[in-house]
Amino acid sequence: MRALYKTLVTLLLCGFFSICCTEDIEDINVREDRFKKARVKMVGEQLVARDIKDEDVLEAMKKVKRHLFVFPEDQNYAYSDRPLPIGYNQTISRPYLTALMTELAEIKKDYKVLEIGTGSGYHTAVLAEIAREVYTVEILEPLYTRAKNVLNNLDYNNIHMKLGDGYHGWKEHAPYDAIIVSAAPEREPQPLIEQLKIGGHMIIPIGEVVQELVVITKLEEEIKRERIIPVRFMPMKRENDRREEDSGD
Repeated sequence: MRALYKTLVTLLLCGFFSICCTEDIEDINVREDRFKKARVKMVGEQLVARDIKDEDVLEAMKKVKRHLFVFPEDQNYAYSDRPLPIGYNQTISRPYLTALMTELAEIKKDYKVLEIGTGSGYHTAVLAEIAREVYTVEILEPLYTRAKNVLNNLDYNNIHMKLGDGYHGWKEHAPYDAIIVSAAPEREPQPLIEQLKIGGHMIIPIGEVVQELVVITKLEEEIKRERIIPVRFMPMKRENDRREEDSGD
């Protein structure tokens, strides 16, 4: 009798957990479908409608799951055209700005790209969908670690990450076909210009109180600069800034 009772309890529990698991899977599928529709809507209403034309950029933005790169409480806002906090006084850029910077870089499939300021890792993933190799540098260790975990879980094999001061770039792998900078220095970093390939573009916000997004093109005989739009990025952190924060000064 006791054996029969145990068998009945086991069957009931298995049935209960089976139903719960099925409901959980269904909930996840419904949620992912909702996010997918939101991405498609984002691309159409925020990017195409605002003159983003590069098909590779549009496809990458349609594919990369931005909601995985923000805090859980902000996931419902992941596909709205706004920056979102990622901790440590940093933000993830609004989708339009991510798309614009990527399009301005004119990235080709065989490009090697340097990104300064990994942040959440979202822009890194967008770049990795287009370029052959992406090298990305982040100065804040907690952001570096979090982004690395997210990107590893997404199985990218063309992303190379470094913890360090992005002002100096990543000289070992230079020159780069394109460089994208996601934090604003007061002036253009000379090491990054030196690491940019002839004919390549660097997309960078420059300035303190007033910032502009600038396209820097490295030519054989000159450096060409084109101002695009006013922007507001977080200031570029340097190694000394990080040491002062760590020491509590």
